[in-house]
Amino acid sequence: MADPNSFRTARWLRTFHLVLQGTLLLTFLAGLNYLARDHPVRIDLTQHHSYSLSAETLSYLHHLDRPVRIVATFTDTTENPEVRGLLREIATATEGNYDPSRGLDGRITVEYLDVYQNRRRAEDLGIGQPNALVLFCGDRPRTILVDELYRFNKQKERERFQGEQILTSAILDVSNPVREKIYFLAGHGELSPDQVDAKTGLSAVREQLKARHFDVEVIDLSVTRKIPADASLLVDVSPQTRFTSAEQERLRQYLGANAGRLILFLAPGLSAISLGLDDLLLDWGVLVDDDVICDTGQENLTEDNDLLLRAFLPHPITQTLFDQGLSLRFGFARSVRPDPGRTTGSGLTTVALAATSKTAWGETGYRLGRPPRSGNAGNIHPLPGMSPPDTLSVIVASERVGVRDKLPFSVRGGRLVVFGTGDLIANTRLALVGNWNVFLGAVNWSVDRDSLLNIPARPIERFQLSLSAGNLLNLRYTLLLALPAAAALLGLIVYWTRRS
Repeated sequence: MADPNSFRTARWLRTFHLVLQGTLLLTFLAGLNYLARDHPVRIDLTQHHSYSLSAETLSYLHHLDRPVRIVATFTDTTENPEVRGLLREIATATEGNYDPSRGLDGRITVEYLDVYQNRRRAEDLGIGQPNALVLFCGDRPRTILVDELYRFNKQKERERFQGEQILTSAILDVSNPVREKIYFLAGHGELSPDQVDAKTGLSAVREQLKARHFDVEVIDLSVTRKIPADASLLVDVSPQTRFTSAEQERLRQYLGANAGRLILFLAPGLSAISLGLDDLLLDWGVLVDDDVICDTGQENLTEDNDLLLRAFLPHPITQTLFDQGLSLRFGFARSVRPDPGRTTGSGLTTVALAATSKTAWGETGYRLGRPPRSGNAGNIHPLPGMSPPDTLSVIVASERVGVRDKLPFSVRGGRLVVFGTGDLIANTRLALVGNWNVFLGAVNWSVDRDSLLNIPARPIERFQLSLSAGNLLNLRYTLLLALPAAAALLGLIVYWTRRS
């Protein structure tokens, strides 16, 4: 029998202890990996829970039954921590949506792609725009610009992050197999999405809408006796001839009885009566003045004498313009305003969204060949809530919401948006950020695309460390001397302890 106090026994015991310690360490690490993989616990310690999804978003994502792929087209050096964190949380939240036994796969995968360095991959996916999120679900892509996920202050700095609301809405939209359909009206000399001409074509609008998961078609009311039942929105851009009574009645029935949605771009030249839309506009509390807006302020005109608009009221249609300090630019325009004599108590809400400067006026004598006045006079109407108040409105939104039997819920009604210009979204002007954003806002508001999610925007957290020259010098000495000295002292203590 071996002596327990012998050197050989002690050596075997020491070896056994080392093997046991290694085994316990490996078992501990394996257990941690198992818990991290199958039973993870995530704790968001940020002040505003910047990396936590809301209960509403989680509910939507957990019921997702179709896979969605998100391609982020920004480089590794691009600083978008909020976007990256949101994408990571969304992908993690949907990892459990995979169940092969039931044929369920509602996972969301994220891919980062530099469209400049990986051109072949970008071309295969049909992506050419940097700093964007492109969502794929089957053959239904949708594009979201990174700047659309933020709200900006007056200094054009990112102030709040609304990415969760916008991205969740986009995921729900792109995973829906039914595409919303937008019909552009024809038959009255309107601008057409089938035309590629710079001034009279809307082909750029068509491509942008298709990229955002809309179907675009053209309809001629003089030929089609009934507005299609699948029409989510009608758009009429710069009509030049009169609508017949039957056509106007179809539009009135579509907006009223069918709770339809309509966007009108009415260029100067024809009054509401001459266009045959007077009864429809009267129903929705909108007055379209027969004038041409003139402005003597040089800061409100471009070199091409285009009109610039910078005054907006906060509204889902103009929120991006309001937040980012953008402007609108277009050619000839007329004043469009809420009807002060509209019937109240019928659930109708009509608001002015954009207005001219104080130096602008509505020239009503343009048909008579009179020279324009040289000052602020003539067709001016007070606009409640607009600053400055003595201006002309150019965009009006009208909405009708009904309440049934005084119950605490509303019935979805029609929506109408009227622009007092006809070339705001022509191909030559769509490249302007403000023009595209206001039209996209009007489309989204009209079809309720982003109004279903009640997820608040989160403030952007900024931290700044200010160090003086003395602080930097102390930090340098600490890194160069103090830390190595502390490590050396710890080594001496260990050596002295083992020796004694």
